[in-house]
Amino acid sequence: MQVHVIRSECCGNAQCVEIAPDVFQLDSRNKAVVLDAEAADRGTLIEAAEACPCQAILVEDDEGEQVFP
Repeated sequence: MQVHVIRSECCGNAQCVEIAPDVFQLDSRNKAVVLDAEAADRGTLIEAAEACPCQAILVEDDEGEQVFP
């Protein structure tokens, strides 16, 4: 799985960090960054992306096909 944060869309709500703290972290600008997309299973990654109020998280499978949104 691949996870991308659209930094210009990230509002720093940190829902992703609460759901998947091994995957996401907020940086010094209060924007989410991906630490390790492999640190959570597919369901958790999608849950974190769905919880983002800014819709700033994209999840792709290993072939690069968009899974969420």
